[in-house]
Amino acid sequence: MNPSRRLLADVLRRRRRPALIGCLSSTVHQTCEALVPVAVGLVVARAVATGSTSAIAWSVAGVLALFAVLTAAGAYAFWTIDGAQLREAHHLRVAVLSAVLHRPPAAPVLRDGDVLSVATSDTRHSAQVIALLGYLVSASVGTVVSAVVLLRVDVLLGAGLLVAVPLLVLGLQRLAPRLERRVRTRQEAAGLAAATAADLLAGLRPLRGFGGVPEAVLRYRTASRTSRDAAVGAAGATAAVVGAGSLATGLLLVGTAAAATALAVRGRIGVGELVTVVGAAAFLADPVRTITSCVQGLAVARAGAGRVAALLADGAAPHPTADAAVRTSPAVAGTPAGAAVPLTLRGVSAGPLRELTLSAAPGEMLGVVTTDVALADALVGVLSGQRAREAGEVRLGELDPAVDPAGATGHLLVEPHAVHLLGGSLREALSTGAPDGTASGGRAPASLERALVASAAQEVVRARPAGLDEVLLERGANLSGGQQQRLALARALAADRPVLVLRDPTTALDAVTEDAVAAGLRALRHGQGSPAGRTTVVLTTSPLLLARCDRVALLTATGCRTGTHAELLGEDAYATAVLR
Repeated sequence: MNPSRRLLADVLRRRRRPALIGCLSSTVHQTCEALVPVAVGLVVARAVATGSTSAIAWSVAGVLALFAVLTAAGAYAFWTIDGAQLREAHHLRVAVLSAVLHRPPAAPVLRDGDVLSVATSDTRHSAQVIALLGYLVSASVGTVVSAVVLLRVDVLLGAGLLVAVPLLVLGLQRLAPRLERRVRTRQEAAGLAAATAADLLAGLRPLRGFGGVPEAVLRYRTASRTSRDAAVGAAGATAAVVGAGSLATGLLLVGTAAAATALAVRGRIGVGELVTVVGAAAFLADPVRTITSCVQGLAVARAGAGRVAALLADGAAPHPTADAAVRTSPAVAGTPAGAAVPLTLRGVSAGPLRELTLSAAPGEMLGVVTTDVALADALVGVLSGQRAREAGEVRLGELDPAVDPAGATGHLLVEPHAVHLLGGSLREALSTGAPDGTASGGRAPASLERALVASAAQEVVRARPAGLDEVLLERGANLSGGQQQRLALARALAADRPVLVLRDPTTALDAVTEDAVAAGLRALRHGQGSPAGRTTVVLTTSPLLLARCDRVALLTATGCRTGTHAELLGEDAYATAVLR
């Protein structure tokens, strides 16, 4: 089974109960709709033609009851199927996000636009298989009921429909692969255009600086034109399927009505049966259109499922959340989650980082200094498991974080320089997911209070009228860069990992605040009363932070030298990097 079909099968298995209930309800709805022409024909033949008042009254009551069942079943089918579809789309979006967050370092790089397209459009199309199959089955049953009714009226007429409708569906299926290819191309082109636009906006300031805006706009115009052409091609394929279905439906309706009229003229069927035949033929237009639409939709669903399946295949299996891993992940080489472990790098090479050997013992605060941004990026990428190593090994105790990121989560946290505050309030932005992380209402729990004090972020919270419940704008737009940096540091400290790696945590702070943060970080992680065995690695050029480190490593393109801050000040390269 190919990946797209396997994913769609998984969707149906997960939602089998609501899918089955919705399908049955929709089938009842379609069956009742198919019986409406029969009911009207009976009314004409046995009530209107005879003029019996009681027969007319009973006929009206029966038709009303039929419509009541029809309406209730249709509404319940829509409610059940739509709910299952929305829940499944949410499940797939979460799975896509998990796969993206846990992609192995060696996996191909994804562009933001591609991820956005898969996570929104393709997951929605994949989840629609629940509705498409339900409505396809019910429409088919409705068609069969109509055919049976017509068989009872006239065998040749019913047999003709039983042959014509399957041929119609099979003919439309022949168009589905072409439509699927066009839709896949459209989605990929749309993802490329979105990715190009995202890159353009992210780099707008430097583009303006060196005059690259015209070239960037030209590239986006090319990507957008490709996306437009793909969308036009997909629309043409869709129109071909819809047009073929509408034409076939019209021919089927006209042919059935003409045949029934001829039979009535010859006296082979009565007036009531003629009404039934014409009504059934008119009704057949609806299930045939539904079948056509479902065939088209299934092609779109397969195309979307293929893209979702490809992304999920590149990502790792679903992982627990960070703090769930603290509580449930297996021990690191026999060490309970949360216990102290050494961090060791042996002969690590990755990009500009060449044969680095470095270690941080439990309880040590280690500073790392480099003026080469590429070296710092490579080191942080290797430690976080987001960059593949060319050689060497990284060990957290006996565990390799890149091989088993879920197992390492309970012991290691790498806090990047870029600040990302997520959530609608400060309380949500500071949440670490721990049981006492940011309890709702009142004061923050003790662990967060200590982290806020250590990072000097308590002043940020106190300055807000609503405190921790202050509304946070998108990306913390109502906070200054320094305030965002302090809150991000507070969140990292509140997580309380045995090994904490920080990348330039104080670059947006003034000297006085930076000194307070340096003192608070040292006191919280390594001072009297702090948990035993906590290790902190700080990549920085701040002398205020480096002066409080037990040991400092000077990292250059030619090697690594370690010593204390005072000892390394005698080296020109170190002094140039840290003295300002």
